[in-house]
Order: sequence, then C-alpha cells, then structure tokens
Amino acid sequence: MKLPLGKVPVEILREIVFKNLGAKRSEVVLGPSAGFDGAVIDLGDKSLITSMDPITGAVERIGWLAVNVNANDIATFGVKPAFFSSCIMLPENASRETIEAICSQMDAAAKNLEIAIVGGHCEVTPEFANPVVVGCAVGVTDKGCYVTAGGAKPGDKLLLTKSAGLEGTAILAAEQYSLLLDGGVSEKLLKSAQRFFEKISVVPEGVLAFKTGGVNAMHDPTEGGVFGGIHEMADASNLGVKVFEERIPVAEETREICKFFNIDPFQLISSGAMLIAANPNYVDKIVENLKAQKIAVSVIGEFLDVSEKHVLISRDGSETRLPRPLCDHLWLALTKRKQQKGLTSFEDVSRKL
Repeated sequence: MKLPLGKVPVEILREIVFKNLGAKRSEVVLGPSAGFDGAVIDLGDKSLITSMDPITGAVERIGWLAVNVNANDIATFGVKPAFFSSCIMLPENASRETIEAICSQMDAAAKNLEIAIVGGHCEVTPEFANPVVVGCAVGVTDKGCYVTAGGAKPGDKLLLTKSAGLEGTAILAAEQYSLLLDGGVSEKLLKSAQRFFEKISVVPEGVLAFKTGGVNAMHDPTEGGVFGGIHEMADASNLGVKVFEERIPVAEETREICKFFNIDPFQLISSGAMLIAANPNYVDKIVENLKAQKIAVSVIGEFLDVSEKHVLISRDGSETRLPRPLCDHLWLALTKRKQQKGLTSFEDVSRKL
C-alpha cells in the first residue's frame, strides 16, 4: 500500500502506530489519539500539555512556522505554550547562513509568544532536498484546567477564527511567487498573502476563548485544512457535524491563489485559524471578546448527536457529505507546479531573508 503525501491515514495510525506505544504510565492522561492535538501528562497538581509537529512543505519561513505551529497545538487546550525544542535537519548544500536564517526565525517567534527554547538537535542529513524542522512544544497548567479536541457536545456551535487556508496561502505566495506572478496574479495580492505568516498564531484566541468560558473543545486545522480539521474534531468527539459553506470565510488572496492552482481552499493547510466548539449560551460573549481583540471569528456550523452524519450545506442550500481530504491541497499545488521559476533552493531563500 503506497501512502499519500502528508499525514498518514487514520486507519494506519490505529492499526500500527497506536498499538506500539511503549510502557503504560499512570501519569499519561491523554496519549496518542486520532484528531487530538497533543498529549496530557499529570504531575502532582499540574498538567503538562505536549505536542510535536514537523514543518516539511515550507522553506522560506520554516523556523517561524515551526515555533508557531507547535505553539498552536498547545493553545487548542486553552493553555499558553511555555517551552520549545527542535530537531533541525538540513540538506547537504546547507551553509552557516541556512542555520542562521532558521534559528533567528525561531528566536523571533519564541520571543513574540514568551516561549523559552530549551533544547534540540541540528544536523546535515544526506539526500534531503530542503530543510525539515520538527518541533516539540510544552505548556503547563493547573491539573485538569484544559479542554481537548474531543470534548464537543451535541448542540455546540462551531466557530472558526480568521479564515480558511491561511498557512497554505502564505507558503504558496512566498515559495511559488515568481510562478504566480508570471501567471497573472498581482504583485500587490501576493505581497499581502505573504503577510499571512504574521497571522499564523492562534495562541491569543485559544487562551482568550477558554478563559471566557463555555468552550468544550478546540482544534487547529492544519493538514487537510478546515474540512479535515472539522472531521477530526467530530471524530474525536464521537459526534456528527453540520457545516454551512457560505459562512466559512475565505480571503481574496486565498481564493486567487487556489484558483491558480485549481485547489480547494477548504482543504488547504490552515494554521492560523482555530476551530472552537462552544455552548450556545456562551457564543455571543466569545465572539464579543475575540472581536474586541481584533480577532475575526465566524459561527460556521453546529455539532450533531448522530456521529456518522458529517454534512455540508452548500451555498445553494443543498446538503452533501462533508468532503474528507485524502491529502492536503498544498501538496497537490506543489506537485502540479514542480517547475517553479525564480527561487529554487533554500540557499537562495536564506540569502533573501
């Protein structure tokens, strides 16, 4: 069986990965599970929230993304990230400037979020075409003071902050810039799309929404985009879900870039957006508090008590099954457009930074 690009299919995780987890320890409250953003370890009167993610489809802002994407996973628990470690694997043509570009980005991102970088590893890895950074973030909270992606309840409203496809838009605008520009996409739009990197963090909304109250679950829609994240959240909560297509915000920059590559913005990696399941009685207050901090948020659906019912209400009012992504559409775009013009190596990119 040949695996698709991106995340390993859930059935492989369940059949192989989740059956090989080493020793059982009583401190582990939440271990590896499909649809969950991290693990929970209880130590005395505190809970540690840990998460690990690689950055593999990006080059230009890889260090910035490594910190923010891992920090986002901690924020889905309603917890502020505190510590970060990384494993940096470099291609054979890497130089001192390559390491400096990645580490300076990680430093800036970590300082912005008040995170301490506490360790890691760095090596040159044979046969790598581009750098890969694997990060691990940790947050600390009072014991039991958190939510998970699997806590949604029937009748909860589904909220989405910002818009779909944020991270994928930024990556494609940065790393396929010349191709998009030659293809007729305006320079002004591409520069605006590149600034989406600045919107990648969901730490502010995750912590604020949780403190507001009424939040039962949160999830970070990374690979597979908003649609993939919604499925993961519903699966983890053992619930159904109804989503209204017209209520899902999509930025003009995302629409134009997705149109160019003929990909779906709802299935494009969406770090920077947060999915929130909230008690209907608290939704107005959550929306009010987020908007007061200039964080855009939309109510895009609701959770159902029939677990197998994952439906999308299309713009014309018709009801169809919510598409379940086979792979993230970032990979489709990169596969379709391998013959990129302009910047082609990390050395070129690092000189540009």
